[in-house]
Amino acid sequence: MKILVVSEGKHELGDAEHEGALVVLVRRTLTKPAECVTERISDPKVRVHWRCGEGQGFVRRTLAWIRFAERNGFDALVLVIDQDGYAEREREITTAQADTRLTLPRALGVAIRTFDAWMLADERALSQCLGREISRQKDPEGIRDPKHVCRQLLDGSGNPISQAEFYAATANAADLNILAERCPRGFAPFAAHVRGL
Repeated sequence: MKILVVSEGKHELGDAEHEGALVVLVRRTLTKPAECVTERISDPKVRVHWRCGEGQGFVRRTLAWIRFAERNGFDALVLVIDQDGYAEREREITTAQADTRLTLPRALGVAIRTFDAWMLADERALSQCLGREISRQKDPEGIRDPKHVCRQLLDGSGNPISQAEFYAATANAADLNILAERCPRGFAPFAAHVRGL
């Protein structure tokens, strides 16, 4: 299975040397092996055109990525965006997930408030990755600035790894059931879509 994984940045997607945390989560959630190719959602090679009836904002952008994945021989599309305080993003992604005009299998998700919140769900994974005892964090989807909390935890650990490496290690160590339980609006429905691919 060849999957196009689309998201916003290096923490999710990784780089030439390291696999990103979103890719790690996708691999762990899937029930079969997959080749994952990553792209940034803002890549200009996927242009969004207005067509009557296709919706606004991320509905159109997501449908454009689905078309791109179809044209380029992918078996499925995985796409995750941050909510970033815009409540309509959840509705837009739900609309794109349910769209039946395009048949390519897809797993779409919105991280509440940002993808970084998913990294705060499992304190045992955080403790293992940072090499010190980390207490249970507040409700991850309710934290105003999860990226800042993650940065503070990493800086306080004295661990010399980058934030992207920290996220990938945490994604690899996290209990996915805990992640779904503690991020019920973002990760739980996304993981269900991934399992359905």
